[in-house]
Amino acid sequence: MTSPTVPNLRPHRLKLALLAPQIAPNTGNIARACVATGTELHLVRPLGFVLSDKNLRRSAMDYWPRLRLTVHDDSTAFFDSARQVGGTSWLFSSTGSRSLWQTKFADGDWLIFGSETSGIAPNILAEHPDRIVRIPQMPAERCLNLSAAASIALFEALRQVQSDTMSL
Repeated sequence: MTSPTVPNLRPHRLKLALLAPQIAPNTGNIARACVATGTELHLVRPLGFVLSDKNLRRSAMDYWPRLRLTVHDDSTAFFDSARQVGGTSWLFSSTGSRSLWQTKFADGDWLIFGSETSGIAPNILAEHPDRIVRIPQMPAERCLNLSAAASIALFEALRQVQSDTMSL
């Protein structure tokens, strides 16, 4: 009996952004997922660590040199840049009323996450109420770890974007 061939990911234009991330190992794990999936990573200052942090590098291991990374000075600069690039900006929050499973992602979309301690600022969420996405979980639970949530969202978006070449 032969095992089925699992297709590789093909190039795509999805982008993942972290607004004011605070924990270097989380960012390192997300960077590693971005490299493994061919996804651009955008970090928005202020950062709770320096980019040379050994914990960041340890989490990303030898993936860091292959990371397509852009660092933005603040959220205003980031959102200005994202508007110029195009694509829908999806904001992930435990307060969202739209389920990840109800969201239709397209190539070129932005998956945006807030900091581990405070999430995405309320004023930013208020500007995009129809694009706040929540990952389904048990009702009594607060939220997922940032790197786990980012990976879950990224792979669901990739599944949708690449569904024409991948079989379920």
